[in-house]
Amino acid sequence: MFGRKSTFVSAPRRRGARDGFSETVIRVVESIGPAVIGVRRTSRMRDLYDGAGSGVIVSPDGYALTNNHVVRGAGRVEGVLHDGSVVAAEVVGADPDTDLALLRLNGRGHQSAELGDSDALKVGELSIAIGNPLGLQATVTVGVISALRRTLRGESGRLIEDVIQTDAALNPGNSGGALVDADGAVVGINTAIIGGAQGICFAVPSNTAKTVIPDLMRSGRVARGWFGIGGQTQELSRALVRRLGLDVESGVLVVAISGGGPAEAAGLRVGDVVLKLDGLATPSVDAVHKLLTGNRIGRRVALDVLRDGARIKLDLSVTERPDERRSA
Repeated sequence: MFGRKSTFVSAPRRRGARDGFSETVIRVVESIGPAVIGVRRTSRMRDLYDGAGSGVIVSPDGYALTNNHVVRGAGRVEGVLHDGSVVAAEVVGADPDTDLALLRLNGRGHQSAELGDSDALKVGELSIAIGNPLGLQATVTVGVISALRRTLRGESGRLIEDVIQTDAALNPGNSGGALVDADGAVVGINTAIIGGAQGICFAVPSNTAKTVIPDLMRSGRVARGWFGIGGQTQELSRALVRRLGLDVESGVLVVAISGGGPAEAAGLRVGDVVLKLDGLATPSVDAVHKLLTGNRIGRRVALDVLRDGARIKLDLSVTERPDERRSA
């Protein structure tokens, strides 16, 4: 019995037969892959390549999304198309607060991708990342939506809201590439990884990109409101909250005021604590940033302020935030 050689023959697999999961990924990649580009840049000081990332073409006439950090400070930008051809690209606008930038590629008739509804995502659903990690063009990785509505600190210091977390593997060079759902819609722009972690990657939601694109096309930047203060989050004592009947437990402590700015004109002082803006709580500096949207520029807003243990009201006129300003 032990001397006989046994041969096991497995049933041949039918050529071309694939499982439903593989079919979904293949369909999405074939549909969206040609709209994902490589983005490479040269230094302003020397005409040498000094960085690379990815991008997603979102219109046939060559508008493409990428990350602001991919093109920030670039001298010259180029797009590497799906077929390997290289076209010149212009930075139309950038928004450090969301880490998004809009490019315009030379030429027309580009294959483009559709921006989906990131608010409709569910934790656990399929996510497909397409980009150019480490210069390896058109690389595909697959995972799931790990979490929704994360926050990520942008370059300007403001929080990027509603960030998507995925375990689809991302590496340097994936920045600016597409995060795609099972229906082939781009639901995020891949933006960050956590060094040393495994499977913790982030994408700016497509709905954020939809709100930013019109401003970038129109003026090259996103206008946001400005107080003209430097602030920090200040917890309030329980005794003070009870004594004044406050419905908030923290506010924004004013630690500096810009000369000639809206805060100075409104009468804010160093040491004041801003509790509310137009009746909306401001428990942190991030909460103030979130309220200072473009539609408040030029408007007068009511501030609830704590000063010397008493609650007062001030009237402040919001102006547009100056470039490179980091205060509220």
